[in-house]
Amino acid sequence: MNPKSSFIRIGDFFFKWRNYIVPSLLVLLFLSFPTPTRYWGMAWLEETKDLLALFIVVSGLAFRLATIGWVYIKRGGMDKKVYADRLVTTGFFGLCRNPLYVGNMLIYSGIFLVHGHPVVIVFGTAFFFFLYSSIIAAEEFYLHAHFGQEYADYCAHVPRWMPDFSRYREATATMEYSFRQAIFKDVMTIFNTFTAISLIELIEHYLFYPREMFWLAAPFIFDFMTFLIAGLMLVRFLKKADRRGPKQGPISP
Repeated sequence: MNPKSSFIRIGDFFFKWRNYIVPSLLVLLFLSFPTPTRYWGMAWLEETKDLLALFIVVSGLAFRLATIGWVYIKRGGMDKKVYADRLVTTGFFGLCRNPLYVGNMLIYSGIFLVHGHPVVIVFGTAFFFFLYSSIIAAEEFYLHAHFGQEYADYCAHVPRWMPDFSRYREATATMEYSFRQAIFKDVMTIFNTFTAISLIELIEHYLFYPREMFWLAAPFIFDFMTFLIAGLMLVRFLKKADRRGPKQGPISP
């Protein structure tokens, strides 16, 4: 086996610490660069930008939900290291090899576009592409070592990033989609995504809009965040109830 390259070692580092690096970078970017309220003095352009950003974010979430609803894989590795006990090649993993990272890239790109500062959009998107590319390199190194020719054949037929939707029927044949599983497994991604967007909008209105506009927008933003919290609590309650399952009554003679 070839030794690990520097890029793969960087991927190992990001894989281990990504739960700390990602939020820290987001906070640093958003605090360092203010959100512009107008593009070239045109309010309609700002609104169009926000609608496009929301579409990109929702597309990313939908792609993740589609992936997890077809087949769930254990995420996060083992002991903060890349790990897999089986090679998953069906569902959306039959369209591209990294569908969850594709979804993540869409989500983060959309969030950066919501923020709107050119540095945040360009640097944030580029850095996250570098982060996920290095993690993918580390995962591919592991998968080649542990699954050998099976993984090599998979790589030969399925692209790394760009989904090949012509393979959809073949990849999902004999499978059953579970929206319940998708929501249960990815509820925190949905919650964190829309919470981040809500906070960006709240801060933007507070810092750069007239006070009367802030006080008009704030109740709607807080109501939406309350809805998010209520939805998260409901899903967690249903997950616990689902794990407990129905209570078995006494067996009749």
